[in-house]
Amino acid sequence: MIRIEAAWLATAPLDMRAGTDTALARVVAVFGAAQPHHAYLFANKRASRLKVLVHDGIGIWLAARRLQQGKFVWPPADPAHCELSLAQLDALVLGLPWQRVGPAGVITVV
Repeated sequence: MIRIEAAWLATAPLDMRAGTDTALARVVAVFGAAQPHHAYLFANKRASRLKVLVHDGIGIWLAARRLQQGKFVWPPADPAHCELSLAQLDALVLGLPWQRVGPAGVITVV
């Protein structure tokens, strides 16, 4: 339904009461601009809730996800953001350890 070409994760927490305008202002502050077909992810301090802002080229979508137990795997606050592959995005939204997806999950020593 919504095409996503790139995904970006902001490492600093976001107040989950934030609406579309506040989340968009955070995207501009952290990433410089909201690019079309890019997804921007934020979590709360406990990393139990996630918000995803997507610019679809025409407007802005804001989605939220909450885990019933556990928390999302979230990197430390330094650096301020990082890029995710689409496979990592899929894993993160499911609450899986997304850092192990892709080249970081390759086993090189037995």
